[in-house]
Amino acid sequence: MTFDPLSLLRPRRPIVGMAAVLLPFLDEQASVHWGDFESLVGRTFDAGLIPAVNMDTGFANLIDSATKQQVLERTRRLANGKLVIAGAFVNDAPGASFDATAYQRAIDAVQAFGGTPIIFPSYGLQSLDSAGLRRAFEQFARWAPRFYAFELGEAFVPFGRIFTLDEFAAILAIPECVGTKHSSLRRMLEWERLRLRDERRAEFQLLTGNDLAIDMVMFGSDYLLGLASFAPDLFAMRDAFWRDGDERFFELNDALQYLGAFAFRAPTPAYRHTAAMFLKLRGWIKTEFTHPMSPRRPESDRAILVTILERLKAFER
Repeated sequence: MTFDPLSLLRPRRPIVGMAAVLLPFLDEQASVHWGDFESLVGRTFDAGLIPAVNMDTGFANLIDSATKQQVLERTRRLANGKLVIAGAFVNDAPGASFDATAYQRAIDAVQAFGGTPIIFPSYGLQSLDSAGLRRAFEQFARWAPRFYAFELGEAFVPFGRIFTLDEFAAILAIPECVGTKHSSLRRMLEWERLRLRDERRAEFQLLTGNDLAIDMVMFGSDYLLGLASFAPDLFAMRDAFWRDGDERFFELNDALQYLGAFAFRAPTPAYRHTAAMFLKLRGWIKTEFTHPMSPRRPESDRAILVTILERLKAFER
C-alpha cells in the first residue's frame, strides 16, 4: 500500500446506510413468514435506512422466482415511493457462460417493481475476463439508468467475484453505475477503491459489505450490510453519532462489531441463522427458521447472543 489510510478519514460525514433484509421462514420447508418480512422492511424504513431485498441475506441464490417477485411486490407496497435496492440475480451453474438475456430479465424484474437493481455475480459473470466484464457492465447500463455493482467474495458464495482495481476503475467510469457494494472482507482492497473513487468520481457510492470492519464508514464508505438487518435502529443511531461528532459512536460501533465478528465467523453463510436467532431474541420475528439449504449455527450460540443483546440494550431509546 502506497498511501496512508488515515488520510481518508472523514469526521462528521453523513452516512448513507442500507440493510440487507433477512427473509424469515415459518418452518423447515422454506415457507416464508411474510408478516415478519414486512415487519423487518418496515423497521428498516422507520430507522431511516434503505432496505435491500433479494440479497444474500434474503437467500437470493436459494429461493425461486415466484418468491423473489413476492418480495418485490410486498416491498414496493411498504416503500410508498422510497428508494429500495434489490438483487438482480442469475441462477446458473458451474461452467456456465455469461447469459446477458438472463441478466436483462433480472434487471427488468427489479425495475418493474420500482427498485434499483444491484447486479449479483454469477458463474457466467465470474468466468469473464476483464474486457468481457467491462462489456457486460456496459450492457447493464443500457438496460438500467441507475444500478449498483456487487463485488461478493467467495467466502459468501462459490460464484463470487472481487474485481481487480483496474476492473473497478472501468466500472467506476460507467455513469449509470452509481455505486458498488464491496464484500471482500478486506480493508486494504476497500481503501484502494475509496482513494480511486475520491480521485475520479466523488459522488460514486462505495458501499462497504465488510461486516467484520463496519468502521469503514469512518473512511468514506457508506454501507450495505447484512449485519445492519440485525439492528437497523442501532446502526442509524451510530451513524447519527458520527455525523454529530458524538464520542458514543465508538462505543456503539464496538458493540455492533462484536456482534458482527460473532455472526460472520466461518462458515460465513450461517450468519443468516445468527440473524434469525438474534431477531427472535429481540422479539422482532417469531421463529428462527432459515432456508433448509442454508447452514445453521449451534444451539450454544444463543447464550452468547443474549449477552451481546444485553450490551446493546444500553443504547436503546
